[in-house]
Amino acid sequence: MPDLSGGMFLSDLALARRIEAADAAVGVTSAEIHARLHPESGAVAEAIAGGVAVFVGVQSPLTQALGIGMRGPIRGFDMDRLERFFVSRGAPVQIEVCPLADPSLMEVLGDRGYRLREFSNMLVRRIRVIETPPPSSSPISVQLSAPEEAEVWARTVAMGFGEDLAQTSENVSVLRDLMLRPTTKCVLAWVEGRPAGGGALSIHDGVAAVFGASTVPSFRRLGVQSAVIRALISYAREAECDIAYTLTRPGSVSQRNVERQGFRVAYTRCSLVRPEDQHPGNRQTSEG
Repeated sequence: MPDLSGGMFLSDLALARRIEAADAAVGVTSAEIHARLHPESGAVAEAIAGGVAVFVGVQSPLTQALGIGMRGPIRGFDMDRLERFFVSRGAPVQIEVCPLADPSLMEVLGDRGYRLREFSNMLVRRIRVIETPPPSSSPISVQLSAPEEAEVWARTVAMGFGEDLAQTSENVSVLRDLMLRPTTKCVLAWVEGRPAGGGALSIHDGVAAVFGASTVPSFRRLGVQSAVIRALISYAREAECDIAYTLTRPGSVSQRNVERQGFRVAYTRCSLVRPEDQHPGNRQTSEG
């Protein structure tokens, strides 16, 4: 296991498989919860080509393929099945590709004309037995969100990603449903009695996924996102997780914030889509 406590470390296939499996599990749980709450949506997840294909709605940021090619070679019939999963539901075919996936995946995608949509950095850190306590003089209070706070939590987090996302009912609904995941904890950050940001933590096989960490624009540069991340790591430690991961846009403010909390880039993931599929892309990486 590489040293994830800080400084340089080497990523390897074993680590990547563990992280990608946890991320795929998050996607599967999202589909299961959404299907239970909104049976008319047709939300579903299916194991394909060593990973999973997740459908939570045609325009949902959670509709994508995860962990593909992490367990061995990919062949044409694997991609045929994957594409049918999305196309039959009227959704774009979007695949999150780990650079440590089997090389055959990129060969198959290249032969089919897939194009790059965006990059995201996968940052990882070890969870230590003793974590650095937050500043005692901080005006920021981070608390575990109660079920009755689902709406304010969802809208606060969405606002941190931009007003367009906050005003999209489908995206707010996806966020609100997070609270019903049995392995997820959601937190709200408060400043002077006002919700200033939030984030979530999902746990799978000792791996903590930190996601949705965002700050309402009017509260930025106060350390809200860092406070949220520290709180989530604390919950992960209580749950006896040994590593945590999060996704950010390369070179973003969020990447700098999570690096201050001990995360380091393990690898850069890319999102690929079929040429005929147009997808705006609003994956909820940590932001602001």
